[in-house]
Amino acid sequence: MDRRGTSDVVNPLAIGAAVREDYHNRRIAALNDHEIRLSVMTEAFRWHSHPDSDETFLVLDGALVIEFADREVALNAGELFTVPRGVVHRTRPARARSVNLTIEKRGAVTEFI
Repeated sequence: MDRRGTSDVVNPLAIGAAVREDYHNRRIAALNDHEIRLSVMTEAFRWHSHPDSDETFLVLDGALVIEFADREVALNAGELFTVPRGVVHRTRPARARSVNLTIEKRGAVTEFI
């Protein structure tokens, strides 16, 4: 069978359910010049920005809070939000745990504050 143009089936919910670490972030797929990462978190991530890429979050399970200097955005399962490139932010689970897809340019630079 010719597999050019196809990829393996990926189940982000199953991968997320199997994660036992407090923080887990890994690429699960790539699309053109972007990558899709699965993030499981039980604690806040550090303040940072991405000077060369927007960053989109899609919550799969739990709830996620994206903090900015002047406000917060709360996302529940099924909700999506994009942080524009260069904007300083940090993420944290709203409850005990969140499972999220993160989409950003492949090789995006992360600058920690």
